[in-house]
Amino acid sequence: MFCDELKIKVNAGNGGNGCISFRREKFVAMGGPNGGDGGNGGNITIKTNPNLNTLSHLAHKKMYKAQSGQHGMGKNMYGKKGESLEIEVPVGTIIFNTDKSKIIADLSKEGEEVVIAKGGRGGMGNAHFVSSIRQAPRFAEDGEPGEEKEIVMELKLVADIGIIGLPSAGKSTLISVISNARPKIAEYHFTTLVPNLGVVDMSKFGGSPNDSFVVADIPGLIEGASEGKGLGHQFLKHIARTKILIHVVDGSLENADINYKTINKELKEFDKTLAKKTQIVVINKIDLLDKEALAAKKKELRKAYKKGEIFEISGVTHEGLKLLMFEISKKLAEFKKNLRENPPKETVEMPVLRPHLEKCPFVLEKIKKTKKQKTFKISGPKINRIAIMTDINNPEGLERMYIHMEKLGIRKLIEKKGATFGDFIEINGKKIPYRK
Repeated sequence: MFCDELKIKVNAGNGGNGCISFRREKFVAMGGPNGGDGGNGGNITIKTNPNLNTLSHLAHKKMYKAQSGQHGMGKNMYGKKGESLEIEVPVGTIIFNTDKSKIIADLSKEGEEVVIAKGGRGGMGNAHFVSSIRQAPRFAEDGEPGEEKEIVMELKLVADIGIIGLPSAGKSTLISVISNARPKIAEYHFTTLVPNLGVVDMSKFGGSPNDSFVVADIPGLIEGASEGKGLGHQFLKHIARTKILIHVVDGSLENADINYKTINKELKEFDKTLAKKTQIVVINKIDLLDKEALAAKKKELRKAYKKGEIFEISGVTHEGLKLLMFEISKKLAEFKKNLRENPPKETVEMPVLRPHLEKCPFVLEKIKKTKKQKTFKISGPKINRIAIMTDINNPEGLERMYIHMEKLGIRKLIEKKGATFGDFIEINGKKIPYRK
């Protein structure tokens, strides 16, 4: 089954909880706290595998979860780190957020990888909270939850050459005779249901093996494909990464010029940049035409295509293939040379970190009022993390929250907003009683 778009959920591992423990050996003076830290949760990484060309191996499962970190233990023993989960995808996979409004990662190179969900940090054990004024802390941090998100993966095949044309123009036959691809070919009118990918070895045509390239045939293109008719709209996106297009025109059909225009119209309506790609135009099935019919066909096609040479081939008898292959190799070399001389400009915005200039590390989102009390909802990256990793049911853990709120200026702010005894402060879903 060919699959080029998939929605999955990923959940990184949770961090392990820190341990509350004390040394109690008989002959150890002043043993003190020795609770170890929890282990970090495992990440979820997406990595490209050049041996894959579809996302179908991931379609059977909708949730991917990494291992959580082990809880800390006594005697200062740290919990084991959770194992990360690696998801393999084909080269050319783009990762979007749920509604596809933002690209998270574009994996277009072999071996490229991205951490798509980060594991939670392990909580610190009570041994970390020893100080001159707190010599026997009876609290530890909870582990931080791992990131959880829903993503959409879309595959755009990475090929140097894309073969386009109407159904039964001979695209599958062409790719089967010039490359190692083995698509289904039949003696009746039908369209291929999935794109085929193959490697062309130029040494078979008398060229250098170093000039080999990857070719893909794009099936199902018909009039109205860009609007969703037929199967073509599913595969038009695969043309986006190709460098050059081979436009195959069926020599056995009438109106070669109209057929040529039909395909180019669909490319333009789907994405204007596709129509601007370099095309090598080919009349196929010349074994079915005599010299006069072939000359008439070329004249007919010239009405629509006036830019360059029209190649004549037969996928069945292999006539004209060598000339075509060397033209493709030449155009590809020109494309790569131009790319080296005029590389695309990439603007990378470097984040500027100014933690010491941060004006407000938290936000007062809203104040919920009832007849008896007010609830001040506070949020911010630092205070949210502290709330997540603190057990407020533990008196010492609650005291820690008050200390952090004091340091960050939360108490001062809500007092200005009219906080009184009996009110609450809500941080990341946890309600903390207000106190002076």
